[in-house]
Amino acid sequence: MDFSDPSLTISPTLDGSILVALESAGKPLTVSEVASASTRGSEIGIRKAIGRLVHQGIVTATEIGNTRVYTLNREHVAAHIATELAQLRSETWRRITREIEGWNVRPLYASVFGSAARGDGDSESDIDLLIVRPSTIAEITAAQKNKSVLDGLGMWVEAFTTHVMTDAQMGKWESNVDSLHDLIPRWTGNPLQAITLTAVEWSEHRRTKSAIYKNVVKDEIRLYDEFTLITYTYPKRKESS
Repeated sequence: MDFSDPSLTISPTLDGSILVALESAGKPLTVSEVASASTRGSEIGIRKAIGRLVHQGIVTATEIGNTRVYTLNREHVAAHIATELAQLRSETWRRITREIEGWNVRPLYASVFGSAARGDGDSESDIDLLIVRPSTIAEITAAQKNKSVLDGLGMWVEAFTTHVMTDAQMGKWESNVDSLHDLIPRWTGNPLQAITLTAVEWSEHRRTKSAIYKNVVKDEIRLYDEFTLITYTYPKRKESS
């Protein structure tokens, strides 16, 4: 899937991009405004495509004074397709979150970052996903001997010490991550690039403001956060009439 323009997945013409622009705007747009909101196409090309969509009835043209504006006809039997196209990115994050929430040991923190999160990745781009898992007893014991690690934990101390992964759970955890590597390409066509860190390791990245930490926080879409009990807020689905 092209994360800069997910509508390309099923609509290589300008129609998909126009419908997404109108659906996302939720208000009448002029041709120029549609062109500005669309991810591709010239204003001339968009004007021709809108005329075709008006003829098909899925877009409504209205005269306001001397200006013609266009809206998505939400009563059209195909209007839900525009809504689905506009939500392809958020549906991807929704599916990943649902999958993670079903694991027997959930991550402490998970976020998408990089080009997919920024919305400028193409169909060849990886989906970069950071997953922070609970530490094992051995990892916690080692960390407790390192004052710099404990100082770096900050608000994570409680989650760090109360969420522990057993050796038996490690095998299941690795199996769950492997499953994501299979699922995400089936959902999107894009490969998954997963970075899995322990709570100890991620706390060190946070403390030192490492390159990984900076890359993640710069454009992250947070999917799961056990530390602050914040989860990704998805756009509400619009019900079809």
